[in-house]
Amino acid sequence: MEGVSIIQNQSDGKKYVQIALDKLEEHQEAFEDLFDAIIAESRKNDATISFAELKDRLKSSGKL
Repeated sequence: MEGVSIIQNQSDGKKYVQIALDKLEEHQEAFEDLFDAIIAESRKNDATISFAELKDRLKSSGKL
C-alpha cells in the first residue's frame, strides 16, 4: 500500500510499520482495518469472560 513501509530490525528481527501521515485520510478504512487487526492480534491471549458476566459487570457499575 502506498505510504506504508515495513521495517525489520536486523539485531532482533522485530518488524515495524511506518505510515505516512498524509496518507491516513486517503486510505482511512484500510488503516482502520489494519489497526483493528493489530489490536486483535495483541489481545488474542487475553483472558475472556462470558457475555452474561459482561452484562452483570456493566449493570453493577451502572453503565447498563
